[in-house]
Amino acid sequence: MSTSYFPSSRNLQMRDLTVNHYEARSLEGDRAFKDLQDNMASEAIHNSDERCDAPKCHPETRTAVQEEILSWITRGDDDTEPKKILWVTGPAGSGKTAIAGSIAEICEDRGILAGSFFFSSFLGSEKRKSKRFLVGTLAYGLLQNDGLQPLRGPILSSIERDLGIFRKRLRDQCKALLLKPFYDARNHLNWSLPRVIIIDGLDEVEAAGSLSLDPHEARLANEADQIEILSALLQAAGDVDFPFRVLIVSRPERAIRDFFSNNANGVSRELFLDDKYNPDADITLFLDAKFAEIRRRYGLLPSWPTRADIKRLVHAASGQFIYASTVVRFLQNDKLPDPQARLLTVLNVRVQGAEKNPLVPLDALYTRILASSPDPLLAIKWLGGVHYFFRSRPALFVKQLLQDFEESHQHPYEFYHKSLSDFLQSERCLEGFKNAFNDLAFEERFAQVLIGEVFLLLSVPSIAHVSTSQVPQSTSDRNPASILSTLFSRVSNGHTHLFCRLYSHP
Repeated sequence: MSTSYFPSSRNLQMRDLTVNHYEARSLEGDRAFKDLQDNMASEAIHNSDERCDAPKCHPETRTAVQEEILSWITRGDDDTEPKKILWVTGPAGSGKTAIAGSIAEICEDRGILAGSFFFSSFLGSEKRKSKRFLVGTLAYGLLQNDGLQPLRGPILSSIERDLGIFRKRLRDQCKALLLKPFYDARNHLNWSLPRVIIIDGLDEVEAAGSLSLDPHEARLANEADQIEILSALLQAAGDVDFPFRVLIVSRPERAIRDFFSNNANGVSRELFLDDKYNPDADITLFLDAKFAEIRRRYGLLPSWPTRADIKRLVHAASGQFIYASTVVRFLQNDKLPDPQARLLTVLNVRVQGAEKNPLVPLDALYTRILASSPDPLLAIKWLGGVHYFFRSRPALFVKQLLQDFEESHQHPYEFYHKSLSDFLQSERCLEGFKNAFNDLAFEERFAQVLIGEVFLLLSVPSIAHVSTSQVPQSTSDRNPASILSTLFSRVSNGHTHLFCRLYSHP
């Protein structure tokens, strides 16, 4: 039976008519769409719930660098030598992720964001560490864009033709799910397309199984995955049918720096976050705004802190926003009395060598805060426990061990910023602190198994009531390994059947 588009017409004449017929596809039961959902990381998208507390640029700060990036996104084709890839880089704590997050929100508001992926090796979902979910997430983002609906059929058809596409190399995934769909739909797309894809935290990509390797092998494996991502993005940017610019944000790690200097030299440009963008002025604005909030909260005089105090903090920051935000978080801690006294603690930190290492003031601040703990070494051991063992566990699990976590039960227990774990593992850290932090690393394999078993036990209704009364209370026993071992032995009593099941598999 033929289809007539004009069933009641007579004597109808048409010339040069093109009819595009699209069949609506049901997403429910669509295996290709389900496969795409299973191979994307919604947690890594710029506006995901997992990134609700992610840093953003404070109002009226970082305006120069944001304007330069937005100019490249919207008017980069007018440059004398147009570049499809922009690499934004800078040292730890310089505000790279905050800038990337703010740019993503601006681009989304303007309708020019095609997709985003914010990698993170220490926050949230395991998917945010892995290269494996990158292309699927970008393809999924294209399907959610109203202006790119002609891509839906070609993308889903590519998945239907090859259900193993998500286990192939990234360049093959890009070709099948990003490049070929644009080629197939090129006659059905209008000119008002989105402009940019944003990739943040590339240096935090971790290879599968890298945690079981020695540090040198792990670094090489991680770098190999990072370079594979860059190579796939370079391939896409060089394709005439690929309409987007690619914004990549990362630290200037050697492998990434070498790639941009060699492989991508002709199609990329670099934006380094240095004094050119006047970070001191932005940090001053940030501190002024935050101190105003603190004064209102505690009813302090408008004269606090003095301009001299602000200048000292800005000088100590050395252009690193992480220093300023760490100071503010320290002052806003409601569990510690008197923000004025806390500010004096910060201002009295003595540092040397900041002219050679801009993170020296931040290191000194971390050292001072850690040393103020009643038992610094025990506190650092617990930080090591969080870093090595708990970061992939939901906060509910830690709450059942510590009974001291009042917020979300689902988000993982984690550090605010990677610079703290970097510091505690580096030569910059006091030897005693570093040793305490890394003590638990030697027991990591045992502890990972132990935590998995305790987590399973705590999910059993008959023992879900386990409380802190069942773990060691003496100071000498309050270290992570002792608490886990004691808790494990006590809650396991009477649940032998669980262990038969646990140990029945190699």
